[in-house]
Amino acid sequence: MGLTALQAHGEGLGAGGFAEYKTADYRGATSAARFGDPQAEWAAFRGSCGVYDLGFRAKISLTGSDRVRWLNGMVTNNIRDLAAGHGVYAFLLNPQGHILGDLYAYNRGESIAIDTDRSQVEKILATFEHYIIMDDVEVADRSDQLTALGVAGPKSGEVLRAAGLELPELQPLQFHTVQCDCDCGCVTCTIVRSDNAAGDSYEIWLAPAHVRPLWDALVKVGATPIGSEALEGQRIVLGIPLYGVDIRERDLPQETEQARALNFNKGCYVGQEIVERIRSRGSVHRKFAGFCFENGNGIKPGAKILLGDKEVGDVTSVVCLGAEEPGLALGYIRREVAIPGKEVLIGVTKALVAELPFRKM
Repeated sequence: MGLTALQAHGEGLGAGGFAEYKTADYRGATSAARFGDPQAEWAAFRGSCGVYDLGFRAKISLTGSDRVRWLNGMVTNNIRDLAAGHGVYAFLLNPQGHILGDLYAYNRGESIAIDTDRSQVEKILATFEHYIIMDDVEVADRSDQLTALGVAGPKSGEVLRAAGLELPELQPLQFHTVQCDCDCGCVTCTIVRSDNAAGDSYEIWLAPAHVRPLWDALVKVGATPIGSEALEGQRIVLGIPLYGVDIRERDLPQETEQARALNFNKGCYVGQEIVERIRSRGSVHRKFAGFCFENGNGIKPGAKILLGDKEVGDVTSVVCLGAEEPGLALGYIRREVAIPGKEVLIGVTKALVAELPFRKM
């Protein structure tokens, strides 16, 4: 796995009192795993503002006169009617309706930007190339030209403005090119509002050469550096499934509970027949859900979920955010059991089915 752009320009990134700083591989790239206590870092998401490396996300550019029609026939969401300056979340399926990958697609006017984890790039590029036949579509991996930082928390807007970034009013998955007056050298950058349940959450897309100065500027005005361990905890709290962990190639779209990825009025696409058949004939037998359990029980991904002596599901992600917090898990469970507050066993540990996101957290 390669370094993120921030790590490549990251000499001294862990200096200045970050005694526990370490790096690790995360979602296809090497980035900061922690700067200090991950639980304290996670607390910044709830109470102030955290800044984190999004260099593990890849950027793919689609150009050519057929790009909109072609991509609309490839993914599960509506690209045909996507307005400039906006994005959508979507799945890429095989003809049997199983999920090959997930991605965000953004209409940048003269091109479409695909945003996905680096760990998925090889498969997505290969699938794209396989389906381009006589279409005027050019696909290019622009990850070496464009990276990103994330900023999240209730004071995100305040921190961005204090750093010298204009922050227009944006809807989820809307983006805007803004003037940058924070001495990072980039002059302009693109701010994207995230679509997760955290609310005040933004991505800043910019050239790799400017990512370290912008990082320093954000930290200087009060953003707390966040590593991937705390970022992973935040992902689980928000109930966001991760492809390759919570979403596997054997899974069907409706099992993941990601209705935001599906559009039933857009026309044909690869795998549509299976998705439409599920909708018309009734729901699938299992669903993605959350689970709360008493902390410290050592539950791991892969643990079986039981109701009595009957296996009804399995766990895919787990996090324990602190001694005073319950343990949280994501996984799949049979629909007839997926009732918020329903008691089940994960291994030998009592757990409660929870609605996602974990709102009480």
